[in-house]
Amino acid sequence: MMDLQTLVLNADYRPLSYNPLSLWSWKDAFTALFLDRVTLVASYDIEARSPSRALKVPSVVALKNYVALARAPAFTRYNIYLRDGFSCQYCGLRLPSGGLTFDHVIPRSRGGLSNWENVVSACSPCNLRKANRTPDEAAMPLLNAPRRPTRYELHHRQPEFDHRQYHHTWLDYLYWDSELES
Repeated sequence: MMDLQTLVLNADYRPLSYNPLSLWSWKDAFTALFLDRVTLVASYDIEARSPSRALKVPSVVALKNYVALARAPAFTRYNIYLRDGFSCQYCGLRLPSGGLTFDHVIPRSRGGLSNWENVVSACSPCNLRKANRTPDEAAMPLLNAPRRPTRYELHHRQPEFDHRQYHHTWLDYLYWDSELES
């Protein structure tokens, strides 16, 4: 029971975030319930007991007040890999995130910034081969020009959820924009 997590939804019943998925520990979810900050949506079939009460552990909660999401996605290593399809932008090799690095198209030592428009995913061999040069100088053209993605683009590039790793009460909220079976 100690590792149970609670899916956190915004007031419109959509997850606050898909990458990473918006989760709280079940203890934090209980605290928010008692402070009347969230609404209980679904529970596990497990009870947490105190000397005077037994309550089902929350599996899904929704915030009572809507939280406006940032328009632009956060500039993170994972989001760079997601934008680039977990592929090296020099050779096209697709790798898990642990096998990728990120590369500054214009090297930092030459004034390049760490931002969406100057950073790409790269495999280690390509990153080492390019070294402290521009793609033109290294004769390594980019497969895709780096750019700031939208939240929508990143959401749709997110690897498919493996429904087996999530509690059945979460599924209606994780797939709210998926095509329904006929």
